[in-house]
Amino acid sequence: MSLIVETAIVREVDAETIISPKATGRLLLDSSDTGGALSTIRMTLTEGADGAVPHHHATSTELFYILDGKARILSGDQIVTLERGDVAAVPPLTPHAFAAAPGHTADLLIVVAPGIQRFEYFRLLDRLRRGEATLEELLASQDLYDNHFLDSPAWTRDRQAS
Repeated sequence: MSLIVETAIVREVDAETIISPKATGRLLLDSSDTGGALSTIRMTLTEGADGAVPHHHATSTELFYILDGKARILSGDQIVTLERGDVAAVPPLTPHAFAAAPGHTADLLIVVAPGIQRFEYFRLLDRLRRGEATLEELLASQDLYDNHFLDSPAWTRDRQAS
């Protein structure tokens, strides 16, 4: 990991935005923008929408700050509901996921440190949704971005109950 050599600034109006029927992702700073220090996105989820299925990062902590609404966060086997102003940090190797809490929308700022070069992964998700990419491409991309999806019975039960 290198250090940030200059201040990285992205204005909201200039952020690349990826929109799906249930979520809007604003790609703010990728790892390459911060010299590897961090990467950050803003995710706005419609009522009940999933933000990410269970996964973990080998070397990075993922921080979730709730800008508005309510979100459910899986960390290991624990599921917590966070509200506006709450923050959670999930350490490396810990299975985690996030979604809008049942009956609520959620607006989250997500920071991964040290950074993971992941914007191309989010672009690939968008292309997959539009039928312009394959699941095999997505699975190959996950390994490149230090992102391995896991089974989580607690998260599956929670999402089925909501």
